[in-house]
Amino acid sequence: MLNVSLQSHTSRLCNGQSRRDFLRIGALGPLGLSLPGLLRAETLHAPAKARAKSVILVYLGGGLSHHDSFDMKPDQPEEIRGKYKPISSNVPGLQVCELMPHMAKCMDKVCLVRSGTHENDHHETATNWVMSGRFGSAFGDYPAMGAVVAQRTGFTGVLPPYVAVPKNPSFTWELGKSAFLGGRCESFKAGDPNQKDYRVRDLSAASSSVQTLERKRSLLQSLDTLSRKIKGNDQLATYDEFQGRAADMVLSTHAQDAFDIEAESSARRERFGHSTFGQSCLLARRLVERGVRFCTVNYAGWDHHAKIFDSLDKKLPEFDQGFSALIEDLSASGLLEETLVLGMGEFGRSPKINKDAGRDHWGGAGSMIFAGAGVQAGKVVGSTDRDGGIVTSDPVRPADVAYTVYDSLGIDPRSEIHTPDGRPMAILDEGSVIEQLYA
Repeated sequence: MLNVSLQSHTSRLCNGQSRRDFLRIGALGPLGLSLPGLLRAETLHAPAKARAKSVILVYLGGGLSHHDSFDMKPDQPEEIRGKYKPISSNVPGLQVCELMPHMAKCMDKVCLVRSGTHENDHHETATNWVMSGRFGSAFGDYPAMGAVVAQRTGFTGVLPPYVAVPKNPSFTWELGKSAFLGGRCESFKAGDPNQKDYRVRDLSAASSSVQTLERKRSLLQSLDTLSRKIKGNDQLATYDEFQGRAADMVLSTHAQDAFDIEAESSARRERFGHSTFGQSCLLARRLVERGVRFCTVNYAGWDHHAKIFDSLDKKLPEFDQGFSALIEDLSASGLLEETLVLGMGEFGRSPKINKDAGRDHWGGAGSMIFAGAGVQAGKVVGSTDRDGGIVTSDPVRPADVAYTVYDSLGIDPRSEIHTPDGRPMAILDEGSVIEQLYA
């Protein structure tokens, strides 16, 4: 939806134009607040069957090694089992990697799925698949789950329905986008909440003088003038209708509060960890608490083709601290009852360690974590063979994950969205609820 970016990047619309070319408000503070997506989608109320009000997707871009985290094979040769030892969790019979002691203490609050599977080992293609539930090209033919949620729910207040922290996933180019749903359904990129003095400057309470407010309104008016010069672009086609949304967010104390992570106690911030990932998890909790419907926490860097253990020595403890803190915090506050939390990457890693001491892409098997919103806690779904390369029970495919997310929010996965030429298309053309999460 909106864009708060800590670093410059360019993404392309379906007509080839750059959003940054005409919707960048460079003067709005150090985080570069821009408003390319203040075009609200049609608001549809979720039916009564909805189990969740919000979703937090923790996306482990690159592919978490299931062998070295949640599906360890300690009885196999070293080239399969790796260097880490398993430790017991607080769920009888369930072990996790020794570098995840915090997760070991909260496995009774989550459901571990060891049977994620599909047939693609290419980062961009697989990422778009698992984030949308539909298989397409590497360039994102279908809208990501968050974009569909934004299209279905629209704004219910001043905060956008779809937020990415710090930004959308990316490898060679940005992923997890709205595809043909257009700019009105793009994510709000929140920037890095671990940055010193993190602020969305013009959402801060300190900038409330009449002069500052007039400057904001003037900037919004200048955008409106520019928009009239650009015809036939989805980003701006209905801009007048939703310009008020931009003003509401820029001027709202509710929006100011949502992003004011420094309002959190030092003890809580310490518990989540002073890392981009840890503080992103904390910000995601603040956002869903205040009404954001879909929040992606993008935690990249899991593509370990070489020296995997040098990397995991650092990344697994960081993941362990931030993700466990998110689960425990949501649980303690009661928010976990109405928030579906999902942790996954685009695939797992290969069973055998390669010649460069790494593990390669492996679509055949991978682990995921589900929690909250009616998910049965302390449970394991699915299994892999003795080498961890083949799913042997309860396979869970990308469409099943997406179907479950939509169903949790009360969105009918078989309902229709429309392509730019008006052609109706089901949100998902396959998949079903992962019943084992609830049975």
